[in-house]
Amino acid sequence: MTIYENLPALIVDDEEDLRILMTMTLKRLGVQCITAENLQHAQHLLAKHQFSICLTDLNLPDGNGIDLVQHIQQHYTGLPVAVISAYGNMDVAISALKAGAFDFVSKPIQKAQLKALLEHALDVGHHPITALDLQIEDQTLIGQSAVMQQLKRTLHKLARSQAPVYISGESGTGKEVVARLIHQLSNRNQGPFVPVNCGAIPQELMESEFFGHKKGSFTGAHQDKIGLFQAAHTGTLFLDEVADLPLTMQVKLLRAIQEKKIRPIGSDQEIAVDIRILSATHKNLEQLIQDGKFRQDLYFRIHVIDILIPPLRERGQDIIILAEHFLQQICADWQLEGLYLTEQAKQHLLNGYYEGNVRELRNIMERAVTLCDRQLIDIEHLQVTKPQISNIPQTPFNSASPNTLSIQSAAEKTPLPKEGLEEYLANIEKQLLIQALDSTHWNRTLAAKKLGMSFRSLRYRLKKFGLDDEEL
Repeated sequence: MTIYENLPALIVDDEEDLRILMTMTLKRLGVQCITAENLQHAQHLLAKHQFSICLTDLNLPDGNGIDLVQHIQQHYTGLPVAVISAYGNMDVAISALKAGAFDFVSKPIQKAQLKALLEHALDVGHHPITALDLQIEDQTLIGQSAVMQQLKRTLHKLARSQAPVYISGESGTGKEVVARLIHQLSNRNQGPFVPVNCGAIPQELMESEFFGHKKGSFTGAHQDKIGLFQAAHTGTLFLDEVADLPLTMQVKLLRAIQEKKIRPIGSDQEIAVDIRILSATHKNLEQLIQDGKFRQDLYFRIHVIDILIPPLRERGQDIIILAEHFLQQICADWQLEGLYLTEQAKQHLLNGYYEGNVRELRNIMERAVTLCDRQLIDIEHLQVTKPQISNIPQTPFNSASPNTLSIQSAAEKTPLPKEGLEEYLANIEKQLLIQALDSTHWNRTLAAKKLGMSFRSLRYRLKKFGLDDEEL
């Protein structure tokens, strides 16, 4: 006996052989099947019986499978419906997903694929959003603004689907946080969540990283390697910064997503993978397509459903909620007494621009804790970026400062840090701390005086960089 014993399923297809095949596969899972050969018959059976799942072909004698998907979405909300697509109808199948289909599988259908598809679909009906899910959601997506409430409602709908999701938003808005939450709320939450930064993988190793390789397939391949697709089997693969994929890899990735199969380097056997694809980037993919740097067909495969994460500056009071949340986290991590924001500091934070969004706000709060010598954090402790006024001429000739030209000239000669500004400045700060401590034989009081800061500020910085070793 299986967990799906006696659950009713509706199979809609005009090909009798395929109806029989799917019925036999479902019966092995304990599912009871009722079949229909056309759209009208399917609608009649839906009105007469209660089903736990519907599996329909796209091409029906009297209509289209998408019509059935829309009918079910309108009249039988909560019933998972999956679509079977011929190889030539992938674009139509994607339209079905956008219409509300749970997932689709390509013909000729494989028994293993069908079983995995049906198991996920049936799990949806037995995996409603629970109070614990809502608690996890509130703890993950912090904020009560209207745009965040809308985002949470969208995630509830996505939790019922297997469709690929494309997450867009500015850098630092929390795209991976949203991807992890989609995974947690879905019926794949017992499987792995595998995040990968596509821009961080060397191009020559990319195929091996994604698809794996066999021992001896190339120089240095001393043993078999499992790729990211296999590592994410039964779970979710999150492709962060997908815009950074080279065109050659985009072709191979497209095939893997479309066929749901991969072939490790050096192997002559394809391996079926059961994964859900989530992807994200802060770049404009539409513009990259026009520039010939991103494949349009891959874009349509990963862009079935899209989510736009709002920038922090558009979230109003969420800025204060997040700032206080980060403040509590930092004090707990650094084992400090509770610190609080003054009303002036809160207003100052609300007026910020936050080009780096939530990530920048976290850094601002860390610096504020480091600089603050009392229990209240005020404006003087906050380094908040203000909105830039675009209509002010940016030339050294009409500047009131006599040093403007020399500063710009120096900036032109200084190479930009490859590791990014935040990491670059953090490394400088850490080196200065070590230099001051070395010069005073690690006497922290003297080191603080040399650096022109309080002992408490020095102690915060040492904790931040992992230098606060009691044995020193």
